[in-house]
Amino acid sequence: MGYVKTAMLMAAMTALFMGVGYLLGGGSGAAIALIAAGGMNAFSWWNSDKMVLRMHNAQPVAPGDRAGLNVLVKELSGRAGLPVPKVYLIDAAQPNAFATGRNPENAAVAVTSGLLQRLSREEVAGVIAHELAHIQNHDTAIMTVTATFAGAISMLANFAMFFGGSRERIGVAGTLAMMILAPLAAMLVQMAISRSREYEADRIGAEICGDPIWLADALEGLERSAAAIDYMSAERNPATAHMFIINPLHGQRMDNLFATHPATENRVAALRQMSKSTGSKRRKSDARSETGKSRPWGK
Repeated sequence: MGYVKTAMLMAAMTALFMGVGYLLGGGSGAAIALIAAGGMNAFSWWNSDKMVLRMHNAQPVAPGDRAGLNVLVKELSGRAGLPVPKVYLIDAAQPNAFATGRNPENAAVAVTSGLLQRLSREEVAGVIAHELAHIQNHDTAIMTVTATFAGAISMLANFAMFFGGSRERIGVAGTLAMMILAPLAAMLVQMAISRSREYEADRIGAEICGDPIWLADALEGLERSAAAIDYMSAERNPATAHMFIINPLHGQRMDNLFATHPATENRVAALRQMSKSTGSKRRKSDARSETGKSRPWGK
């Protein structure tokens, strides 16, 4: 089913791309856009994950890292019955994370340094488990393709508005269409990753890590920190915002109707209800202080 959704999304993006091409150059422009879209679809399928990682300057985490991140990802992948994805670290103060890759065999998980600095081991496990759930559900294929393709459509729309086509043919209506296409592409990206998909990843992630409370606590901490800390790389690449576990954007906020993520309080409530219904209990570990609160990963 994941591949069918990806194909449908590619077709929609291609239609948009051809529409811009038509406004730029009529029938010839549409034909050129169709050829370009075919190449872009192929390139996005095979390389979009690498492009997204480069956008955020994600660096591979070496095996045997002192933080133990690779060990944790390997352990959780085993619980999920998944191949172990590649692990990347992003030097960013905002705590956040995302998964990418066209399938579970070619997947990667990226976390920010802020995530490791601010969350406990249990909470980090909850976040990683959520990202593994996206990989398991093949959500990452849609995430990575739409991020790169929507960005390309937006750039083409801007190019058409400022440089392309004769004013006689495009006219005011065409110019207005160019202005609408860029945000429309962003809306398509947001719609592609439905709110129910995030809830499903929360549910499966809670099962993978073993305790819904770990992920619930992580989401609350991430929400507070993300609201207070800017993530400039994400602001420069807003088409990738839907990939993160928490919306990383500040300046690009939109009305809730077009939000890339469900409300965090609703996600947390669902996880806490899941904890009650399954009878799971908060597990103790040496990562907890005398007050019962989790200490950050590295402390």
